[in-house]
Amino acid sequence: MRIAVFEVESWEAEALAELESEHWITYHREPLEAANAAEHADAEAVCTFIYSEIGPGVLAALPRLRVVTTRSTGHDHIDLAACRERGITVCNVPSYGENTVAEHVFGLLLTISHNLTEAIDRTRRGDFSPEGLEGFDLRGRTLGVVGTGAIGRHVLEIARGFGMERLAYDKYPDPEAAERLGFAYRDLDALLAHADVVSLHVPETPETHGLIGERAFACMKDGVVLINTARGGLVDVHALLQALASGKVRAAGLDVLPEEPVIREESEVLRSLFQREYDYRTLLADHVLLRMRNVFITPHSAFDTREALQRILDVTIANLRGFARDAPRSVVAGPVSG
Repeated sequence: MRIAVFEVESWEAEALAELESEHWITYHREPLEAANAAEHADAEAVCTFIYSEIGPGVLAALPRLRVVTTRSTGHDHIDLAACRERGITVCNVPSYGENTVAEHVFGLLLTISHNLTEAIDRTRRGDFSPEGLEGFDLRGRTLGVVGTGAIGRHVLEIARGFGMERLAYDKYPDPEAAERLGFAYRDLDALLAHADVVSLHVPETPETHGLIGERAFACMKDGVVLINTARGGLVDVHALLQALASGKVRAAGLDVLPEEPVIREESEVLRSLFQREYDYRTLLADHVLLRMRNVFITPHSAFDTREALQRILDVTIANLRGFARDAPRSVVAGPVSG
């Protein structure tokens, strides 16, 4: 099977090389997109990360494609319906970093609650004054978790260790998990009204895009902390800027932004002005957030630990081997039957 691997780092290529005795593999640092898809027309399998955009245009340029494997749990960068229509199987990594991402949530939250960035920068300058560094305890605060999948449940479990009150919202509640972990479900408005900290753990879909916007912020307490390690599009960044300016939101910890792929490589904007449409108003808002003292942004690195990355590669290799042996694994979309 001819496999084209995209957005690949050298250490990933080294791990995937164990497949080379069974398959023909090419490695590419850039994402897969309409502009370069035709260069890989002979690919029967593509292996991507989240910055590749696999829609009808890309699929049309890959006539031999049979399977897409993404090295992520989220698959909103892949047009599943278009893949089904083409008879293409899509596989993901359903479980690799639940505890990893949950730990990052508390890294961001503790950075905010203890003013760690300012404190560390100050002492590096030789200034050991604690003036202006007063923070707040997590114990006794109410955490609202939106989405109680595997990551959300880990966040709730860690929060119990901090002595936080815990509320959760999910379209499909898990009563057994609530009883086992000792948290309570509420509807979204009630959760937002009572939470001191709101942490997002739902996928981005048409239904959840802009979930946290003007209406949601209006429901929240004054001085709330917002944490988003899920998908940038869940938050209306224009509404977030207004909420930060008014004091409705005390601080935000963000591992994701709506126009994150563009910010990740600024030259992409210039290179593809005539190839792709961007929401430049949102891009500008992202840049403003990057420079605010009460906004703490990490580069979509919540998943990035040695253990989690190894789990991603192990599952990806198993997915590719399984498909080649007519035993596909971790399938999120398959060919249309009938």
